[in-house]
Amino acid sequence: MAGYIILTKITQQGIGNIKQMPEMISQGKALAGSMGVRPVGTWLTLGEYDLVMVVDAPDDQTVGAFVLAMAQGGSGTTQTMRAFSENEIAELVGRLP
Repeated sequence: MAGYIILTKITQQGIGNIKQMPEMISQGKALAGSMGVRPVGTWLTLGEYDLVMVVDAPDDQTVGAFVLAMAQGGSGTTQTMRAFSENEIAELVGRLP
């Protein structure tokens, strides 16, 4: 499975529901599992983004659908990045001329 980092900024709506954050994280993990995405972890962060979620998914389309499903709730805006594991980095470097 491919790794992905999902960076989230909490919206004004999300701030209004901030006390439900632990429940919302649990719901997000359940949603991920139902869509074929494996949550690795979720962290509250300081800086430009408020939350970071790391997931594994079989492909870009699967994680894309998951991120869109999460966005429907309106509690956050996201930026998603493909993350390459150490093994994948070795494979990529091995392709260099």
